[in-house]
Amino acid sequence: MTKKVIFLDRDGVINQEVGYLHKIENFKFIDGIFKSLKSLQELGYYFIVITNQSGIGRGLYSETDYLLLDKWMKKEFEKNGIRILYSIHCPHTPDDNCDCRKPKPGMFTNCFNLFQISKKDSWMIGDSERDIEAAIMAGITNNILVRSGHPISENTTKSSIVIDSIKDVVKIIKS
Repeated sequence: MTKKVIFLDRDGVINQEVGYLHKIENFKFIDGIFKSLKSLQELGYYFIVITNQSGIGRGLYSETDYLLLDKWMKKEFEKNGIRILYSIHCPHTPDDNCDCRKPKPGMFTNCFNLFQISKKDSWMIGDSERDIEAAIMAGITNNILVRSGHPISENTTKSSIVIDSIKDVVKIIKS
């Protein structure tokens, strides 16, 4: 059975963008995230966090720092009745020219190899154009760009929908 998945960028979508976030005490969930994901989960969606983490490659924090924060975040979702199916990250810098760093689709491809995912029924929610470009290259054409993270250019985006934050997503995905 194929899964319909909501791919979520982390910084700026799940939590407030603070730049190279790696400490639990600096992690602040975006307003409405739990309510939105709970509603989407009730509609049969699974969640995959898909995030660039170049702070690892830049030596600003370690892979272990990232994994500890990721584990804590997933437990916070569980406490709110939300199950994160999978979490994947790219630790490389833009100069590494890897295949996994968004806007390249490598992390999506990895997820497609691990899970049976319906591309036509899945969505990407990101806060930067590279999130949207990676999703489109991977075959995820349903995408939402949120204004709650990085500055965006609404005039040039390839995103089909632009909204203020993830708290506004349910009415879009329901329709």
